[in-house]
Amino acid sequence: MPKYRLDYVWLDGYQPTANIRTKAQIVELDSFDGGLDDVPVWGFDGSSTRQAEGHDSDCILQPARVYENPLHEDSYFVLCEVLNRDGTPNEFNYRALVDDDEGAEFWFGFEQEYVLMSSNGRPLGFPDGGYPEPQGPYYCAVGAHNVEGRELVDEHFEVCVAAGIGVSGINAEVMLGQWEFQCFGKGAKRAGDDLIMARFMLALISEKYGVIVNMDPKPIRGDWNGSGLHSNFSYDYLRDVGGKAYIEALCQGFEPYHKEHIAVYGAGNELRLTGAHETASIDRFSFGASDRAASIRIPIYTTSHDWKGYLEDRRPASDADPYQIIRRIMQTVKIAHKQALEKLA
Repeated sequence: MPKYRLDYVWLDGYQPTANIRTKAQIVELDSFDGGLDDVPVWGFDGSSTRQAEGHDSDCILQPARVYENPLHEDSYFVLCEVLNRDGTPNEFNYRALVDDDEGAEFWFGFEQEYVLMSSNGRPLGFPDGGYPEPQGPYYCAVGAHNVEGRELVDEHFEVCVAAGIGVSGINAEVMLGQWEFQCFGKGAKRAGDDLIMARFMLALISEKYGVIVNMDPKPIRGDWNGSGLHSNFSYDYLRDVGGKAYIEALCQGFEPYHKEHIAVYGAGNELRLTGAHETASIDRFSFGASDRAASIRIPIYTTSHDWKGYLEDRRPASDADPYQIIRRIMQTVKIAHKQALEKLA
């Protein structure tokens, strides 16, 4: 009987920022083509991941999505939700809180910024005890001393594409050693799943290079850009109908819930959202067309397509949980959409 390697992947219970965990097993199946129903449920010691107490430590790994593993033959990655022993969602299982039906019409595109660091805790290209030339030449750059870590970044991109993870682009970012990948998905859970798997693949590949992937929103203090998780979103009405008055009214509907968004938009975000370095202030909500210093940016794509398309929430930090972002945006859209239509009636 054929044997297949299954690498199970899940988020742990560490707060305020969860870690990605993984373990693998060999299963014997007559045949396997990545079908979710054929993947066995597994378990783990939740007391070692802050998801259970030692006296009742068994947690369940419930398969949620399967990806090809291009690193090994006859191998797959299995993204899982964590359930308690009685089958209920674990308290840190935020994926379970995303409504499948309401999320079906949503598309999300995440811009994941991160910094590659050497073992001394400095971004690649930063001299020990010092700093490189000021920011300016590093964004979307090419050439030695302008970019660092491209070999790792390119390998990550290629492996994600081969695995069927929705990574759609990469670029060097504003700070030396800082990079970004873009991850897109149709359907709320798909977008979150692909982002978690892309993060997992980045961490996995970094092991080979001996490089640390840092997703702290402000890894280097001072006049250096922080790292965000800009969250682009759209839904049927925004894509198909839209309109300048509607979009402006929709954005205004986000303002009363600014604190609720910030609460789930990542740890350490107050160090990043200062109003400088292409960010809005954490204390004030704002929106504007093509405005990268706004909380929500109305992209040029939207304004140039009869005000139909998508919006970009620039507030989330690089270490934020995508499922919490997705859920909060969907909650606010539900309210703001209704209010916007009433305002236009």
